Amino acid sequence: MAAAALVRNHLIERLPPVRGRISADAPLAATTWFRAGGLAEVLFKPADADDLAAFLAGCPADVPVTVIGVGSNLLVRDGGVPGVVVRLARGFSEVSCADGLVQAGAAALDLNVALSARDAGVAGLEFLSGIPGTVGGALRMNAGAYGHEVKDVLVEAAAVDRSGGRHSVPAEGLGLSYRHSDAPSDWIFTGATFQGEPGDPAVIGARIDEIARLRADSQPVRARTGGSTFANPPGAKAWELIDRAGCRGLRLGGAQVSEKHCNFLINTGDATAADLEGLGEEVRRRVLETSGIELAWEIRRIGVPAAGERA
Repeated sequence: MAAAALVRNHLIERLPPVRGRISADAPLAATTWFRAGGLAEVLFKPADADDLAAFLAGCPADVPVTVIGVGSNLLVRDGGVPGVVVRLARGFSEVSCADGLVQAGAAALDLNVALSARDAGVAGLEFLSGIPGTVGGALRMNAGAYGHEVKDVLVEAAAVDRSGGRHSVPAEGLGLSYRHSDAPSDWIFTGATFQGEPGDPAVIGARIDEIARLRADSQPVRARTGGSTFANPPGAKAWELIDRAGCRGLRLGGAQVSEKHCNFLINTGDATAADLEGLGEEVRRRVLETSGIELAWEIRRIGVPAAGERA
């Protein structure tokens, strides 16, 4: 048999042409806040929503598609992510404000949305500055902080489905609840419109500064972390359950439960994704054993284990 016949064609050769950037076997670790994890079989950064829709319409139906943002609440397993990973970038990061409405692309940082609203004298979106991620991720999980959630200020969201269809849906059509959205799992959010109210930029800015101080005082914001690891169970706080289970400072390989806020996992320097996920599962086991409560992951975990790792 000829040597060429033994070479498997790469997935990228089956994909439609794009105007954005597309690459094979792309490292993802550096794109996540944990700084851990494997490769994307194919990484696609669309130029804009039209480029994304055209790509999805032409992408073979058997190819899995996974979307990521800035990787703030994400764990990529060490074996990488099969199929296509879509990462929205510059073409989806614009923010504009007019008449109390704030329009933002899905790749816009939540912090930048809050700052743009401040500059335009739009109040009510300050809480977004305390959410470490992008608008797309905030929509998908109805992110919240400091007493407010995305559903409190969302007017409508735009998305593209796996077949390339475009959707514009009012907030009430997304089924938003605590850290959850009923939006179809194959939708890729491309943007959103938020409603604020008139406010004094100085007062708005002071609240944003206060949120920044509160985060710095209570969370390991300068560490390699993925934000809150587990959702709060009904009537309880995840960090308190973790603390009572004796997990504060617990380590596995290069992963550690934060001493500062024990609902945060930290890559102390050389943690693998398996270390981080394994530590999280050990925390869940101990909390269940001591409290009878099963913690649910808030961090999104994607991909497959490395060869030899346990799934």
